[in-house]
Amino acid sequence: MSRRKQIYEGKAKILYEGPEPGTLVQYFKDDATAFNAQKKAILDGKGVLNNRISEFVMLRLEEIGIPTHFIKRLNMREQLIKKVEIIPLEVICRNVAAGTMAKRLGLEEGTKLPRSVVEFCLKRDDLGDPLVAEEHIHAFGWATHAEVDEMITMTLRVNDYLRGMFGGVGINLIDFKIEFGRLDVTMENGSVAHQVILADEISPDSCRLWDRDTDRKLDKDRFRRDMGEVTEAYTEVATRLGILKEANNVHAPNLSVVSNDD
Repeated sequence: MSRRKQIYEGKAKILYEGPEPGTLVQYFKDDATAFNAQKKAILDGKGVLNNRISEFVMLRLEEIGIPTHFIKRLNMREQLIKKVEIIPLEVICRNVAAGTMAKRLGLEEGTKLPRSVVEFCLKRDDLGDPLVAEEHIHAFGWATHAEVDEMITMTLRVNDYLRGMFGGVGINLIDFKIEFGRLDVTMENGSVAHQVILADEISPDSCRLWDRDTDRKLDKDRFRRDMGEVTEAYTEVATRLGILKEANNVHAPNLSVVSNDD
């Protein structure tokens, strides 16, 4: 499709005006960033992999009744999505202590948590996406009580599903970050209501994924910690999930893939 007006550019994606009202085109870049973009690189093929993995996950979450912004994949790097008002919060679900939680609480990385923990961070790069409590969310009007309850409920459902999905291919889901948006829905009486739906992406950029047998990292930590083989790790995730038929070079123009619409 022809390129349309650019609406927004983030660290890993660009949003363009969609072909119909209420839609956007989400383009996945090869840019990799860490530490609020203080560390940057271009990783050839990363955008392609994240596009395919996020498509795969969103479709399966829709199948279990989780509403998402995903409509369809347009090509190797672009998705057609519903236009939503993004709630200015990152929702993090942790199953194992890692990253900032391990540092913040003095826990050894890899410590299994007694229960899954849901945290909220304010989406403000200039402030380092600070951790906030539900009281802050309500006090500053970032989301209503009902919306917070919906986000927590959906996050835990997503966690249950992803743990099973990744566990089935020998990967432990350590933690993940997701975002939600408000979708305008016209009710039978003609009034307009806000529906909270899953937005953004779910990929190795937003999940910590460790090999079940070796604890080898298969996610963005490979970039954060200068471990190398980032796209190779993402390719392995896609291959295990059955998205790629074989772990070939992701840059090849004749990439062999499994798709619902190919």
